[in-house]
Amino acid sequence: MEKSFVFKFLGLSFDLTGIIGSTLMALVVLFVCIWLSRKVEMKPNKRQNVIEYLLDFTDGIVKDNVSDKDAQKHLSLYAFVLFLFIWFMNMLGLFMEVKVGDWTVVKSPTADPVTTMSFAMMTLLLSFTFGMQKFGVGGYWRNYASPVGFLFPINIIEEITNFLTLSLRLYGNIYAGEVLLTLIGNRLAVSFGLPTMILAAPLAMIWQAFSVFIGSIQAYVFVTLSMVYIGRKVTKE
Repeated sequence: MEKSFVFKFLGLSFDLTGIIGSTLMALVVLFVCIWLSRKVEMKPNKRQNVIEYLLDFTDGIVKDNVSDKDAQKHLSLYAFVLFLFIWFMNMLGLFMEVKVGDWTVVKSPTADPVTTMSFAMMTLLLSFTFGMQKFGVGGYWRNYASPVGFLFPINIIEEITNFLTLSLRLYGNIYAGEVLLTLIGNRLAVSFGLPTMILAAPLAMIWQAFSVFIGSIQAYVFVTLSMVYIGRKVTKE
């Protein structure tokens, strides 16, 4: 059975597996951004074209889903970093998974619901912040009771379901991908010796390629839905 490194401090439990994976990917994102943005020129080179394309791509997600101009300015960088960070986290477990006995040291952080819930919570807190800045605290809470008062509890429940669907969709897709790769590599490949090893090799490569596609789509979906949720908070319906 797979286990994660967990230590307790001041009554709190800390998952070292998630911390290690998240830290590694944060460093990778930092390195990639610095490397791509070095020697910025009026006539973009190939590396500069890549980072400008990514910025335009995530900026397009923001503009398509957030109508408030002031919010757009603050969200463009958030969407860019969020997309890159989630994308690299999704890819980590597909290409590198480190185990020591039954203990997992490195895997995709997004294969852990705590990580995806943390991202979802960041998005919801940002949506609350922008909504209160736009309408004021009283005006913001009155929006939950619009157009009729009995919708207030329903809209509160919707916030909870938004949080769960945003986080668990990402977690479920990445976790399922890693489980299937593990089953192909650890169960199917060794089940009947050489014949199944030959069968498992192309099957693993095909599934890995498909998982890269799914991981990319899920990063896009997460950022898009995050902008949709925030956009709704700064728009009075």
